[in-house]
Amino acid sequence: MPPSLDKTNWDLTPLYAAPDDHNLQNDLAAASQEAKQFRSAFYGQINCSGVTASTLSEALRQYEALQLKVLRPYLYAQLLFYAESSKPEHTRLVAQVREAWQAIHEETLFFELEILALADDVFASLIVDAAVTPYAHYLTTVRVHAPYTLGESVEQALKRKDLSGKDAFVQLFDELTAGLTYRFHFPGEKEEREATGEELLSLIYHQERDVREAAFATFLDKHAKQSLVLTSCFNNILLDHGKESELRNYPDLMTPTHLSSETAPEMVEQMLAVTEAHYPLAQEYFELKRQLLGYEKLKNTDLYAPVAKESRKYSFAEALELVVNSFRDFDPGMADIVERLVATGRLDVSPRTGKSGGAFCMGLYPGADPYVLLNFTGTLRDVSTLAHELGHAVHYVLSSEQNFFHYHAPLPLAETASVFAEMLLTRTLLDQEPDRQTRIALLCAKVEDIIATTFRQTVLTRFEQAAHARRGQELLAADDFCELWLAENARLLGDRVEMIPAYRWGWSYISHFIHARFYCYSYVFGELLVLALYQKYRAEGSVFVPDYRELLSAGGSVRPDALLKPMGIDLNSADFWTQGYGLVRELIEELRLLVLEE
Repeated sequence: MPPSLDKTNWDLTPLYAAPDDHNLQNDLAAASQEAKQFRSAFYGQINCSGVTASTLSEALRQYEALQLKVLRPYLYAQLLFYAESSKPEHTRLVAQVREAWQAIHEETLFFELEILALADDVFASLIVDAAVTPYAHYLTTVRVHAPYTLGESVEQALKRKDLSGKDAFVQLFDELTAGLTYRFHFPGEKEEREATGEELLSLIYHQERDVREAAFATFLDKHAKQSLVLTSCFNNILLDHGKESELRNYPDLMTPTHLSSETAPEMVEQMLAVTEAHYPLAQEYFELKRQLLGYEKLKNTDLYAPVAKESRKYSFAEALELVVNSFRDFDPGMADIVERLVATGRLDVSPRTGKSGGAFCMGLYPGADPYVLLNFTGTLRDVSTLAHELGHAVHYVLSSEQNFFHYHAPLPLAETASVFAEMLLTRTLLDQEPDRQTRIALLCAKVEDIIATTFRQTVLTRFEQAAHARRGQELLAADDFCELWLAENARLLGDRVEMIPAYRWGWSYISHFIHARFYCYSYVFGELLVLALYQKYRAEGSVFVPDYRELLSAGGSVRPDALLKPMGIDLNSADFWTQGYGLVRELIEELRLLVLEE
């Protein structure tokens, strides 16, 4: 059984006692001093003819320690802000740590530049030394950026301008969207009231069609009223990326994402193309959903409508127990990790004004447990989101055995543990549920999750590609973004689904477009990879578990293709990506048979 829930707000005191904790300021000051000492000790000592493995390994050790020193206050400030952005002291602290981080980065920027400049034969001899080998993969990933890296003074200038450029627009977007509130008349309540965005979005799963459409339209209409600011954020962030890509002479706007993700452009394009080729599979499901709901025409606000007459609500304790049990059936050690995170206050659960929307898991660094933010409202999908984010958390805990540079999994593997956790939860729910109608609802929820994570994320990626390409030609008006958005969504929805008028603003609240370029394709990768891994688990049973734990424990220490190859997975094969959609079809057919029993 999960531990008792004494509180549902996270406890940040393992990092610092409070925003004004003198230890935080001391750590920033110490990190600043250590950065200067690091520069004094190693500037010009890495890219020189006499560099030794012992010099490089000592520099790596000190560089790692310095990163951890400044990262702790930085992450603490971010967590404070995401939990309660309305407090001015939180915003000020975020600005302070961001500027301190920037200053330290400028001092130490030379280090990776000197690694980039090492002669190939010198580098090859260094990374096979026992003192350097633990950092070999990190060093190799740094060097792939060599053709696109500029001189130290230019790199410093680029980072410095980000504070008042790209980063400032990210901060503006976060503050604006986190602070939005909405007037809405909730079903069963006498009068309309102020609501958070998460409360409105939760009504997408409401039983009544009019409520779903009104809630989503209210949410999107508020963003439409902020179109001047939101369009400015998008335009400037897209322009910044385009100009920096030109400056670095990237062959493609997605090149930096491919380099950091260790993915081949051809592989990603093939994955997206295979997904687009299976859009008709999603449209088959939309038709089945229309029949289940009994509508003449499906709207996009009906895609997540409950098919049961009454949508069950889960308390957080019930949801947590379901998730923990699904982990325990697969691997008791993973369930123990989840219970420890709950018991030590690593979750922030309930929606509130000023709190960041959506959900995320923030990994900190090796040796420190991650934090999970949720906006839990009791829906079945909230239970799935809980499993998703706790999957991330388990991944971070297992990868803590790596050094700092290999702690984070590369982008393509970042969603593996989270999506696999959702699959485990779904199977647990289906296996223990005898009621036919509830099984239908569970299958619908799972298929809809897969559609959202593969097909929809492909739509998002294609929209982002189109928006970046168009921004390279001209300033985009709000209507331009809306047109691009509707065009890409229409390719998926086809003539099966009607988009409500307000949905033209659906692009405006998606934070991935703001925080990370082309991040969304990682969800497609993660989902299709998980479908393949889950099929292996079904075939192999418990012998699969150690291999899976090893996959997660590797963190970012091995290239994705090399890490997966021993498991029989070839990322360059179109058949591999197609295989995942075979399981989707299997789930849809299982659902179809249940529907026909009526």
